[in-house]
Amino acid sequence: MAATGRMNHELKRKAKEAEKNCSDPVELLRCKCLQRGANGIKGLARTFKIFDDDGSKSLDKYEFSKGIRDYGIVLERDVVDQAFEALDKDHSGKLDFDEFLIALRPKMNASRKSLVTQAFNKLDKTGDSLITTEDLKGVYNVKKHPKYLNGEWTEDQCLLQFLASFDSDEKDGKITRDEFDNYYSGVSASVDSDVYFNLMMTNAWKL
Repeated sequence: MAATGRMNHELKRKAKEAEKNCSDPVELLRCKCLQRGANGIKGLARTFKIFDDDGSKSLDKYEFSKGIRDYGIVLERDVVDQAFEALDKDHSGKLDFDEFLIALRPKMNASRKSLVTQAFNKLDKTGDSLITTEDLKGVYNVKKHPKYLNGEWTEDQCLLQFLASFDSDEKDGKITRDEFDNYYSGVSASVDSDVYFNLMMTNAWKL
């Protein structure tokens, strides 16, 4: 279940409000990303990967600063420097992509994490830590999709469109566990109530 327009609107509103009282540089960067919706953090990560010419899956401070700027996020230079230093835990002068995503991802409590894990495991029928169109068949029903109903799209096309809503980097028809977690951490940030989040996930994935 992808985030609804209402959820994304609420997430953007909350992030904008949170920014007003934000002094922590990493939290400020997180707020700026979430103002772009549930896929905001993933979008920044994708911008960073463009700079990864050597395939090292890491960035130095210059690349970090340029990536933020190219993504359209406006922050003071000293705030960017402080964010980099806070994220560079081992003081190596390099940021690992995966560590960056985990650090920037809005925190979910244990019960929400458990629901996201249950949903992913249910979808990942083959147990290969990837969700594909084959995994989704029989779990995600396309029968009410308007383009399926009018004959414009096949079942596979509807399933691919659903997978694309999770904003996978290569748009290759696959969702990794990290992409799933990143996406739902954004959705979670738009939902205050644990009860509602539980209901939403349970109904969406029939947990």
